Amino acid sequence: MDPTGKAAGRGAYLHDTRSCWERGLKGTLAHALKIDLTDQDRKYLQDFLADLPEENSIEADPVA
Repeated sequence: MDPTGKAAGRGAYLHDTRSCWERGLKGTLAHALKIDLTDQDRKYLQDFLADLPEENSIEADPVA
């Protein structure tokens, strides 16, 4: 993960919500990165997404 978006190399943008990361891990992330995720990669990413909120707080509480 690179929250700054400045690391060298290929990247993919995902929202900071669990649902977005779950969809990404089903195949779209590997496709965007043009790689095959190893079991170790997948475990690392699943551990990361476990700490993410279900919804983005901005989306969950829109300003009226």
